Amino acid sequence: MADRQLTMEEFQSIMFAAVGGDGANFVADTEQEFEDLGYDSLALLEAGGRIEREYGISLDDSVLTGSTTPQSFVDAVNQVISTGTAA
Repeated sequence: MADRQLTMEEFQSIMFAAVGGDGANFVADTEQEFEDLGYDSLALLEAGGRIEREYGISLDDSVLTGSTTPQSFVDAVNQVISTGTAA
């Protein structure tokens, strides 16, 4: 189990690497829905794959489909990192 938690800044960097975008409001709007930020489910899938490889974890589909904001996504990933199970 990985000890390192995913930070919002790391998630932002992973999202930019995965799909690009200007991301001007990404960190400031951690409770705004991904759709409103201009990210779709494919963006989360790509970012999720990168996180799985970097952190050595497996994310359940519920993490990818159930997380509607950057903060909820980071929280769900960190629960998987901490406990080994999806939220």
